[in-house]
Parts: sequence; structure tokens; C-alpha cells
Amino acid sequence: MHYLLLCAVIFLPETPAFPVQPRPESLSSIDLEKTKQYLDKFFPVFTKTQNLSIEERIKEMQKFFHLNVTGKLDKETEKLLTLPRCGMPDAAEYQTFSGNQKWAKTPLSIYSEIIPECCLRSTLLTKAQEKNNSALSETCSRLNYQIQDLNLKHGDGSAFDGKSGTLAHAFPPGEGLGGDAHFDEDEKWSDIDQDINLFLVAAHEFGHSLGLDHSNVTGALMYPIYSYQNPETFKLPADDRRGIQKLYGKFMMKF
Repeated sequence: MHYLLLCAVIFLPETPAFPVQPRPESLSSIDLEKTKQYLDKFFPVFTKTQNLSIEERIKEMQKFFHLNVTGKLDKETEKLLTLPRCGMPDAAEYQTFSGNQKWAKTPLSIYSEIIPECCLRSTLLTKAQEKNNSALSETCSRLNYQIQDLNLKHGDGSAFDGKSGTLAHAFPPGEGLGGDAHFDEDEKWSDIDQDINLFLVAAHEFGHSLGLDHSNVTGALMYPIYSYQNPETFKLPADDRRGIQKLYGKFMMKF
């Protein structure tokens, strides 16, 4: 019996005295390219940040979205890269576009180019406009949007990427493309909580059309990541209210 026990001990595989520390996470070439593309699109490098490493840029993104700041592509951060979102770059808290771009003239006219295959889309877009109008004075009874439903490359330098990913984008007030809102034709748009709710996305994009940039406040209309909430009970969050008031003044607001 003692002999058998001794043999069992002798032939046990070698094990270290202390547990092996896991290797630090590193990005594969595929992950690195995917992450870099996301950062370049939504957290572009400016003069003050052009020398940041990929880890430092990941940290900036993690700070914006209130994630654990590790500089690594952990599961939480990796999931973020796959979530449906707006195609415009990100900022912090309520922001307005550089120079506080806004429409100087009211009332504003409305012009729409809406894909005719589904009447639901027209209804939802009208509803979204009415929701935004309720936040402005009666003198600003209509908002100036050119709404287009487009796929992939469509002439504005910001191609869509197919289903999920980038849902839509819009341009701040100005000439040419100013105020235009573009929606990805490949998305499965809906008026219910399944798939992508057109009202919520349209309301977000119209915020850009009015001059609002992205916010890092979770739950704000201008938060870049899509999440569903009931359009019937939707109210403009305080963060977005402050942003629109900065551009158009408190005296213009009705709630």
C-alpha cells in the first residue's frame, strides 16, 4: 500500500508552488484593427491626442462610456463595439457643435425625402418632429430636416455599414448638407420595442440637426448608443434640455 501511494506521488504532473498569473490581455491583429476603426470613427485623433497609444485611446473611450478604465479590450468594451449606435463622433455631457451652430431663422420649413415602401415611416417621422417641436416655442413650429433613407455610400463621405452597427447620422445646421438626417436602409425599423425604433433614432438625429452633439450621460436622448424606451411616454431628458436651451434660449422652451 505504501509503495502504491509513493508511485502515485512520483507520477503526479509537476505543479508550481504558486498559481500562475494570467497573461495580460493583448489585442489580436483583428481585434486591434476593429478597435482602431471604431476609435478613428467615433473618437478621432486631434492635435492634442495624436500621440496617444491605442491603450490610451481605449481608456478615453472607456471613460466616456463610464466603463472600467483598463486600456484593454475586455468583454465589456468588446461588447460596446458591437452595439447599434449613431454614426456621429462622440463628445461629453451635453455638447453643441463647434461654434454653437444653430438655425438663426424661425419658423423653419420642413422638407422630407422618405422611402415610400412603408407608410409607417412617415407617421413615425411626423411624430418625432412633433416631439421636438414641443420643446420649442410656437414661433418655431416646424424644423428643417431633409430626411433620407440610404444604404452604404451615399455621397456624404459617411458610408453606412449594413444591419446594426451605425443606424443613422445627421448634420448640424448650415448650408448644403446642413440639417440633413440619413437613415440606414438595411436596418429593420419598427414602431415597437423590437428591432430598431425609428422614432427614437429620428429624435436623436434631429437633435444633431438642431445643433446638439453627443452626450456621455446615460439615458440622454443624445447618448450615442441606441437603447429602447417607450415613445408614448418619452420626455426630453434634462441633459438634452440644457443643450437645446443653450442654443435657442430658455424663453423658447415649453414643457
